[in-house]
Amino acid sequence: MDVQVDERRLSHGRSILAPRSDGSRDARAHARLANVASLDERERKLRRAYEAFNAREIDAALGLMHPDVDWPNVLAGGRLRGHDELRRYWTLQFATIDPHVEPESFTHDGDGHVVVQVHQVVRASTGELLADERVKHVYAFRDGLVERMEIA
Repeated sequence: MDVQVDERRLSHGRSILAPRSDGSRDARAHARLANVASLDERERKLRRAYEAFNAREIDAALGLMHPDVDWPNVLAGGRLRGHDELRRYWTLQFATIDPHVEPESFTHDGDGHVVVQVHQVVRASTGELLADERVKHVYAFRDGLVERMEIA
């Protein structure tokens, strides 16, 4: 993955990525940059997941989820576990309602979660409007994949 880094400088003028005079590098600066890259990658994955969900491309969305993904069951309550349960859930959901979820903003909390403000429009299979609202989705990641989603 390519990471774009602005040429931030330390107080003595050395780039934060440049080696020190002893040949070592600033580990904290590298950790911060890795964290920024990781957060950007998480946002990109979530954008792709929303696009796949809205296009009803279940397998593409599941490809961005951890095999043990933990997901809320909005239709019946409780939680779903793993790709198979989530695939069945989305298949049923898309057969009964027509949800469209558009991300509006992404923020990151101090615990590594990504919080997405979404505009959610849900219609019945007949086209009747059931919901038009803004909600927050909170995501946890493991191994670079979505591990858990909560609705806040």
